[in-house]
Amino acid sequence: MNTKIIVSIASAMLMARWRQTLVAAIGVTFGITMFISLLGFMNGLNTLLDGLMLNRSPHVRLYNDAKPSLHQPINRSETFKNSYAFIHSVKANNSRKALYNSDAIAQAVKKDKRVLGIAPKITAQVFFNEGILDITGVINGVDIAAESALFHFGDYVNNGKASDLQIVNNSIILGSGLAKKMMAYPGEVIQVTTASGKQFPLKVVALFQSGVQEFDNVHSYASISTVQKILGEPANYITDLQIKLVDLKMAPQVAIEYAQLFEVDAEDIQTANAQFETGSSVRTLISYAVGITLLVVAGFGIYNILNMMIYEKMDSIAILKATGFSGVDVKRIFLLIALTIGLAGGSAGVLLGYTLSSIIDQIPFRTAALPTVTTYPVDFSAVYYFIAILFSLTTTYFAGFLPARKASKIDPVIIIRGK
Repeated sequence: MNTKIIVSIASAMLMARWRQTLVAAIGVTFGITMFISLLGFMNGLNTLLDGLMLNRSPHVRLYNDAKPSLHQPINRSETFKNSYAFIHSVKANNSRKALYNSDAIAQAVKKDKRVLGIAPKITAQVFFNEGILDITGVINGVDIAAESALFHFGDYVNNGKASDLQIVNNSIILGSGLAKKMMAYPGEVIQVTTASGKQFPLKVVALFQSGVQEFDNVHSYASISTVQKILGEPANYITDLQIKLVDLKMAPQVAIEYAQLFEVDAEDIQTANAQFETGSSVRTLISYAVGITLLVVAGFGIYNILNMMIYEKMDSIAILKATGFSGVDVKRIFLLIALTIGLAGGSAGVLLGYTLSSIIDQIPFRTAALPTVTTYPVDFSAVYYFIAILFSLTTTYFAGFLPARKASKIDPVIIIRGK
């Protein structure tokens, strides 16, 4: 049958019951709007929370962990060679915390095409001297340029500039909680004491706030050279190599490979943040589940409207089949009606979904824990809009399939005889 005739008949049926058609389209529009806005908001929130933890963590961390020696003296004894030895309270050995040949390891890692970037780091336990009190803390010696490029450190500095750490000699950036304890602000000089008892003056150039209070109460940042001087270590002293990969999913495999290749301890981001990553996955799953449920409900509305339309159009369907339209043609007419409702409602839903997401993105959101965040986070990924349109057409197609098949099987003789 001619496609133009089928399209014109479908249009006529749609306009004849335009109120029901409008209600069905509004149902799809509402489902698509909420699907896009809900998914965009939830994933924007996930991105924000991931930035607090996952984006600030290296995908792979290389370090030397303090652990007992695997080869105890009794294992080397010929006397007890064929015996079982049970050793209690084994202590860690005196192996150094620094990475052996850290420069060579860094050069080898940089040549790996899977690696996006690398940032050296020194972790030092110190005491911050506040009058007669000693506050336990940690100074992280970092290359501020690499730290900002790979871990967005500059985004968390809310008082001062992160770049001053590399410019000002013997300087430090304090966590906001630690700064409040010490009443120390940019421009002031503080005293730190190492575990060996050495004191060292440092000038505060900035404050940072990560959003994790326990972290901000303890941690601070200084340049690598400054921490090396505080600890009295040489220029090649590095305790950690932080690695960012092109593909996050490769972290466990790369960690195992590097641990064997360089004979160091390696920790991947999935292992270090397993619980946090699970929470993000669950929130995303809930968002998709709610959005899809809304579209399925809208699909049932279309199904009911098309079903009622078939009963009301029995005469018209009988006449169509009596004048030469086949069952396939009738099925195409009703499927076209369903897909038209889905396309119109889906298109309007995408537009309203984007509008609602933009409105949410402008709503002020201020919290002391996240000073750099000023509005509610929203993700405007094109994937959500594509999924929404695809799912609206799929839902409306299946919603119209059963009524269309029922209409195609109507016997015109029975309908006309009944009249």
